[in-house]
Amino acid sequence: MIRINQIKVPYYKQKEEYDILKNKISKLLKISLADISSFEIIRKSIDAREKHDIYHVYTVDVQLKDDMKVKKGIIKGNISLCNKETYSFKEKYADNCMSTYNAKRPIVVGMGPAGLFCGYFLAINGYKPIVIERGKSVEERTEDVEHFWKTGELNTESNVQFGEGGAGTFSDGKLNTMVKDKSGRNRLVLDTFVKFGAPENIRFVNKPHIGTDVLAKVVKNMRNAIIDNGGDVRFNSKLTDINISDGSVKAIVINNEEVIETDTLVLALGHSARDTFALLKEKELHMEPKAFAVGVRMEHPQEQIDMAMYGMKHEDSVEGILGAADYKLTAQASNGRGVYSFCMCPGGYVVNASSEQEMLAVNGMSYSKRDGKNANSAIIVSVTPEDFETDDVLAGIEFQRKLEMAAYREGKGKIPVQLFGDFKEGRVSEQYGEITPVTKGNVTFADLNRVLPDEICHALKECIESFGKNIKGFNRQDALMLGVESRTSSPIRICRDELLQANIKGIYPCGEGAGYAGGITSAAMDGIKVYEAIAEAFYQEEEK
Repeated sequence: MIRINQIKVPYYKQKEEYDILKNKISKLLKISLADISSFEIIRKSIDAREKHDIYHVYTVDVQLKDDMKVKKGIIKGNISLCNKETYSFKEKYADNCMSTYNAKRPIVVGMGPAGLFCGYFLAINGYKPIVIERGKSVEERTEDVEHFWKTGELNTESNVQFGEGGAGTFSDGKLNTMVKDKSGRNRLVLDTFVKFGAPENIRFVNKPHIGTDVLAKVVKNMRNAIIDNGGDVRFNSKLTDINISDGSVKAIVINNEEVIETDTLVLALGHSARDTFALLKEKELHMEPKAFAVGVRMEHPQEQIDMAMYGMKHEDSVEGILGAADYKLTAQASNGRGVYSFCMCPGGYVVNASSEQEMLAVNGMSYSKRDGKNANSAIIVSVTPEDFETDDVLAGIEFQRKLEMAAYREGKGKIPVQLFGDFKEGRVSEQYGEITPVTKGNVTFADLNRVLPDEICHALKECIESFGKNIKGFNRQDALMLGVESRTSSPIRICRDELLQANIKGIYPCGEGAGYAGGITSAAMDGIKVYEAIAEAFYQEEEK
């Protein structure tokens, strides 16, 4: 297989993409078109550094009818030989388990990406898992979330954080990851999403996303596949106790009443499962506090971001091909705090993402078309365990709660919003400028300086000003700040060994809530990784 990087095609020629790429491959390899057996787009990104000359940049893998046609001197620079990264988990484990698995059924707690993928791969390989979720199915959950956004009446077990699909269901459905994966799990995750209804292009676009509207359908299809392959999926089923004996898991208790025996328990918790983390502390699972980040959501007109990135509104690009522009920003404040954009949602909404009474947290969300009038992103500041009030393992959770209680108090139950200029001056805004908020959930003017610690506010003020050098107008006085963004990642890591088990045998911490992922794709990949560990452990037991 031959890989060619950095093939540039004018963005407006996307409809002619296949023919243009094939001709460029022919010229670069100095072969005829007839010598090309096939080629596959591996990566596709936008190069908009020159606003008058925007390109799509491709990486392609080429299969030739006769590799000898390519001269050795051609293989250099952007042209190289490659082996396609394919998922290659040892088939003997899967074959063995599919035909002989008769042990106690594994239980997966949580139906976010980690639990969903772990449960799916356990199911298709014959394990008949029981997947439990404290919240509701995605259909019922959506109704509860919409009701909350309209009325402010919160269901603490069915909301933006809890329910089928996890917190990612009400997000942009971003699938990019920084994980360097040679195992093929990354591609397997994308292929699985496509299998269950995601668009084909997520396999190769540089920053793939699904959108919350499509993601909800994908999640439902994966749930049905688990059931069709012998697994059980149970909603409104909260883990309330774990029975442990001789250092091993023996059973779990659901909703304080039902006991299910198991010797394999996957803890694919969301990072908002705060009561469950308290249970794990009580059960003496080894955990440690970890760094995360907190801050605000900022809103700017999407056309402003488009102009900064493309030199034109995305709607004005040929047939709207470019799509709503995104951005990524990083800086370091003079007080040493890292400040950066996170979970940027082009054409999106800022959403009330609360899960506990009298506490308020926000997140960002986009639909697949990304056609909202505003762009929003979390602008967050790093915090470490040194910022927490105690050295208790749950101190990071209490740090988050303190901010969320302040946000709820300042907004009187509504999302606090403030213009950037007023935030700098420490005064409550009285009216909007040219930008009005695009939210899911009601908003009210408040002073975010009374929500976030002084050192966080200082870092935000300083670095947002500096971001105006990267994106013209980012620091405009009427840019909107909404708070509080506190659920960026888990404040806890559940320790696991080289077999991916906790200090209690048979318990497998998994995914973002357990501290081993940072987004939909990496959480799904970790779910697959834990499935593999379970399969290998079972195989070794059978070999004894």
